Amino acid sequence: MPRLFAFVISLLFAAGAQADVWTFETPSENIQCVVGESPDSSDLSCTIIERSGSPALPRPADCQSDWGHDFFMTDTGAVRMLCQPLRISRNGFDRADYGVTGRFGGFVCHSSQRGLECKNEVGHGFFLSRAVQKIF
Repeated sequence: MPRLFAFVISLLFAAGAQADVWTFETPSENIQCVVGESPDSSDLSCTIIERSGSPALPRPADCQSDWGHDFFMTDTGAVRMLCQPLRISRNGFDRADYGVTGRFGGFVCHSSQRGLECKNEVGHGFFLSRAVQKIF
C-alpha cells in the first residue's frame, strides 16, 4: 500500500517540474506505460506485451515491424498506434494496482481487473487488455 500511495502522490505533485517522466504497469505486468510531462504538454505511451484478437486498427501497408502493441497520445491529440519493435521489459515500473485511478498531465488512467483505460483532456483514449484493445 505505501508504494501505491507514493505512486499516486508523485503523479499529483510532479506537475510543477520542468519535465517529468513516470512509468507504471498493471499488476499482471502485461501493460506498461510511460508518461512525459512538460509545462506546455504531456504524452502517454502504453505497450501491451501479450495480446490476442485483432489489433485496434488495421496494420498500415508500410508497417514492417510489430503492430498492435504500442499506443501513443498527447494530452489533446487522437490515439496513434505505433509500428515498432515490441519492447519487453519487466523491470523498473511502478505498479498501478487494480482499482487505482491516476491523474497526471492531461490524462486519467484507471487500472482494473478488466484492463487499463486511459483518456486525455479531450476524451480520446484507449482500453487495453490481453483479449481486447480499443481506441476511442
